Amino acid sequence: MAVPKRKTSPMKRGFRRSADGLSATAYVEDKDSGELRRPHHVDLKTGMYRGRQILEAKK
Repeated sequence: MAVPKRKTSPMKRGFRRSADGLSATAYVEDKDSGELRRPHHVDLKTGMYRGRQILEAKK
């Protein structure tokens, strides 16, 4: 049976457990197109952000 040679320090234990606190990415439904997009990001289908045309719309 494998036995650790040294005790795991609290810092190393914390590094290992830090990923446990991550949450899934949030998506919101766009008001105009109805597509799902990330909050505070440009809608890539229409190119709109906060009611303004930022990018050219995808064809």
